[in-house]
Amino acid sequence: MWVSNQSSLDDFILLGFSDRSWLETPLFVIFLVAYISALFGNISVILVSRLDPQLDSPMYFFVSNLSLLDLCFTTSTVPQMLVNLWGPEKTISYGGCVAQLYISLALGSTECILLAIMAFDRYAAICKPLHYPIIMNQRRCIHMATGTWISGFANSLVQSTLTVLTPRCGQRVMDHFFCEVPALLKLACTDTHVNEAELNVLGALLLLVPLSLILGIYVFIARAVMRIRSAESRWKAFNTCASHLLVVSLFYFTAITMYVQPPSSYSRDRGKIMALFYGIVTPTLNPFIYTLRNKDVKAALRRALTKEFWVRTR
Repeated sequence: MWVSNQSSLDDFILLGFSDRSWLETPLFVIFLVAYISALFGNISVILVSRLDPQLDSPMYFFVSNLSLLDLCFTTSTVPQMLVNLWGPEKTISYGGCVAQLYISLALGSTECILLAIMAFDRYAAICKPLHYPIIMNQRRCIHMATGTWISGFANSLVQSTLTVLTPRCGQRVMDHFFCEVPALLKLACTDTHVNEAELNVLGALLLLVPLSLILGIYVFIARAVMRIRSAESRWKAFNTCASHLLVVSLFYFTAITMYVQPPSSYSRDRGKIMALFYGIVTPTLNPFIYTLRNKDVKAALRRALTKEFWVRTR
């Protein structure tokens, strides 16, 4: 049984892993541990980035924005998944589904642009070190971050509206574990080619354009690094970019697989795996990627464990 009590006809039924009920308990434990890890990791990065004066730089300002994105993204999807895995009811209200769709899509769109801005920050630091404080001054960083968030939420408003307004003719059983564009368009009872074309154009703009910019920026960075004579300086410059490149690879691979394709060709199992990857795995790994590879962040975290650190921040 997917629903134990009488539910509203407007509610959506999220099948999730109902066809593999033996998986639900172990997945509940895994997702709960991953969610707690994501909360702990991202909150830690945000706190040390904002409170530690030695991390008061544009790079860590944008890293803390990325952690805030990941924190909000997991919170918009994982708690509902945990409720559905634990209990007999597999439903989400219409309003809850629309809110989840809008928020998760807005945060994902914002991350696309933010990763490109973070690449530009690395370009300015490595290729224009003398002008870096002027190029990435505090006011400009705040404007760039604000514009990124506004752009992401504006894009989500368009895509979410197009998706929600698609007629479903009463169909409400979704073979997924949270509300997202491809799964909802699968419920449509009318021709969705126009919707698919519009959504693919928007998806390509938000995914492929920033990715192209990131790749182009790293070509310039690679050239600049190769001109550095000191092996130690070259390694330091490479290590600064490695964490960002790894995060970019994890995010864009799964996002392009999901959104730069016609929803009519949407594969049920592949869609679930990709959604799990960018919805849980990536936000959980991101803070650890930045901390494990970064001496400054690790040192800041060690300082944060001392009493003196909290006395100074009061």
